[in-house]
Amino acid sequence: MSIDNKFNNTNQAKKLKKLMNWYGPYLGAGIKLEHIANDWSEITVSMDMRWYNRNAVGTHFGGSLYAMVDPHYMLMLMKLLGKGYIVWDKAASIDFIKPGRGKVTATMQISSAMLDEIKQATADGEKYLPEYEVVIYDEQGEVVARVMKTLYIRKKQE
Repeated sequence: MSIDNKFNNTNQAKKLKKLMNWYGPYLGAGIKLEHIANDWSEITVSMDMRWYNRNAVGTHFGGSLYAMVDPHYMLMLMKLLGKGYIVWDKAASIDFIKPGRGKVTATMQISSAMLDEIKQATADGEKYLPEYEVVIYDEQGEVVARVMKTLYIRKKQE
């Protein structure tokens, strides 16, 4: 990667972080994009417990826990794969393990092996539906929820 491309990726990562942290649904839920790698391979998000994001039993809303992790695999893969690919969120499920209280955090990562797998699976123009797990942790490092994300990825026809 050239220095210019690295600089552009750094600027774009910083812009996304700023945009997401001021994005209405994130701001309203108290969600914060904590970190985005300059090469778009990793994103960490968090959510502090606030009076406005508690449910009736005093824990994090399940929808807010899901919103924390919703768009990130799609956004990272769109950037990492480039304009030659179609990338959409296709499906998701969430398994609530324990009540979320206090600050919760999740990290999503895309490895070079994952990118290679995607490129191989889509090389002939077929769709690929990878599933990625995102684990949401509390401040004690205990699992609050597991989210399964299914993406739709296809190489664009030339």
